[in-house]
Amino acid sequence: MTSLTVVNAVAHTPRRRNAFQRFLREPMGVVAAVVLIAIVAVSLLAPVIAGSDPNQTSLGITFASPSLEHPLGTDGVGRDVLARLLYGGQASLLSGLIVLVVSSILGVTSGLLAGYFGGWFDMVGEWIANVLMSLPGIIILMASAAALGRSIWISMTIFGVLVSPGFFRMTRANVRSVRNDAYVDAARVFGLGTGRILFRHILIVVRGPLLIQIAGAVGLAVVIQAGLDFLGLGDPSIPSWGVMLSDAFRTIYTAPLLVLWPGLMIGLTAGAASLIGNALRDALEEGNATRVAPGAAARSRRARAAAGTATDREHTDTTPVLNIEDLTVAYQTSRSQAVEVVHGVSLTVRRGEVLGLVGESGSGKTQTSLAALGLLSPGGIVTGGSIYFDGKRIDTATPKAMRALLGKRIAYIPQEPMTNLDPMFTIGSQLVERLRANTRVSKAEARQTVKEMLDRVGLVDAERVMRSYPHQISGGMAQRALIAGALSAKPDLLIADEPSTALDVTVQAEVLDLLRELQQEMGTAMLLITHNFGVVADICDHVAVMQHGEIVEAASVGAIFESPQHPYTRALLAANLEGRPSRTAREAHA
Repeated sequence: MTSLTVVNAVAHTPRRRNAFQRFLREPMGVVAAVVLIAIVAVSLLAPVIAGSDPNQTSLGITFASPSLEHPLGTDGVGRDVLARLLYGGQASLLSGLIVLVVSSILGVTSGLLAGYFGGWFDMVGEWIANVLMSLPGIIILMASAAALGRSIWISMTIFGVLVSPGFFRMTRANVRSVRNDAYVDAARVFGLGTGRILFRHILIVVRGPLLIQIAGAVGLAVVIQAGLDFLGLGDPSIPSWGVMLSDAFRTIYTAPLLVLWPGLMIGLTAGAASLIGNALRDALEEGNATRVAPGAAARSRRARAAAGTATDREHTDTTPVLNIEDLTVAYQTSRSQAVEVVHGVSLTVRRGEVLGLVGESGSGKTQTSLAALGLLSPGGIVTGGSIYFDGKRIDTATPKAMRALLGKRIAYIPQEPMTNLDPMFTIGSQLVERLRANTRVSKAEARQTVKEMLDRVGLVDAERVMRSYPHQISGGMAQRALIAGALSAKPDLLIADEPSTALDVTVQAEVLDLLRELQQEMGTAMLLITHNFGVVADICDHVAVMQHGEIVEAASVGAIFESPQHPYTRALLAANLEGRPSRTAREAHA
């Protein structure tokens, strides 16, 4: 693709529609919204529109036909049907609101906590949900009406409690499916609090099915409340659509048209709520297929150190930032057994230096770094040794103490950038949120800092990148954005886990140059996890080689390349294809 084509592609990229604009493209949803808004409006304005008391009787005009004075006629005791229909909407809509609030607060909140934390809260919540779902709802409502009185507030609150298990189970299942996703772990690493993660980054995952559940609960509440009134369990002094239905059925053979109006309003309200829920779900979940053309400023690449002749770099500050001593990590396989995956690892990262942790996949590199971050996967525990950050032990620190460090003094760059960005938010909103959570600056200051960092990491048109969603940028751009986010708070320690593995060779070189340049500029200590000795030669000062959960060799870069001592280190160096003859040359020689 030529540069002109890229410029044209960026210039003609359509702006992403917001949720409201996408909702307006759903004709059924728009019609349903207009109908429901009209029902709510006329119900609230009933005293103005009706012009008469809905309970006022006049035996002289029973079953009167529609007229200018009574547009829908009168019922069996001379009450105006239109007035009762409009006032009845207030009671029916109130019932839906009560059920919505009660079921959402109980079900969604408990589902979030149970799905995210699990453990005893999850077991207790599931047990309570099973008990509530086993209860015969209509019998409970009938019994409560007889025992506690015929109050909409009481009956609908009880019904909201009975409906809440549906919200609980749906929320819990969706939260459990994403609680260990990379972008949630990334939010923890960036120092975001549990409440912010739950209600901003996880709750949004369940918003689609939650909207449908809410719409269904509102519609069902209107129907159930009408059913209770129809059975005579409601307050007859309060006009409602259910009471109107009950009265109309008693005189169905005399005035059959009276059944139509309340039945029509109940059906329209429940149907409109359901259609709006589906349309909102589609509008919120709809993705934009357009992509922002990737662009990055070219950066000069420092010459790669020749294999076997890499030299040590000088450092004026040898203060240990991260010190790991005899670390052992194990994963629980049963109540009495655990498998040890890291065995007595010791390493030190000093201020201003880059330590490369090298080894094949499964050697324990990532587990070591996750232990230092306090983010081992469920079942993982530190069974021995100690971890010190800036002289203070952190492997025994409380979650609150670790949150004070993560994102602010300790930053993390993950291996796969796309999975570590929340797909529901723009790049800018995520980076701004993380910076504000760790530095307490204003939103305007945070946006300016993020924009400057995005410019600093070589992203062309930082404003456009900030407005883009993760799926609208390339992998290299996403990795640069994460580097900008990690370094925006100027941390003391940066842990980079294979930061260039998923990138092509050109972008990989740019990312490595960028990391080294920013690290030297800020004096940040860096633990770089990799399996590529070419990356080690390019950026690292010291190397620790890891095999089967143990450090088998540790030395300066120069010493490792010039005279590797351990057979595994020599095997890794021998596996490097750099400088070897090409396949074509080997075939020609053969």
